[in-house]
Amino acid sequence: LVSPESSVSISAHNAVLELAKAPGSTGLWEKFSFGLEPSSLQERLFVSEENVDGFLGTAFCPSPCSQSALESQPLIEVLDVTEDRIQIRVE
Repeated sequence: LVSPESSVSISAHNAVLELAKAPGSTGLWEKFSFGLEPSSLQERLFVSEENVDGFLGTAFCPSPCSQSALESQPLIEVLDVTEDRIQIRVE
């Protein structure tokens, strides 16, 4: 993280943390943790094609699947993500 570019904005009903990656860092962030105490942090995933695939894969096949079950799973593509919605195409 780069501290000069990172910022915090707090209002009565909301808090926003803006984080900036260090110049040498590459790739998307997969997840983040939040909470009041370090011992009780909750984990959340960023919306990405891989995270959606993983989530839906466990929803469709929660226990170890056979190869034929894996091949019959739908193809999932994240088309658009905004603050209000996510658009996903399933084949």
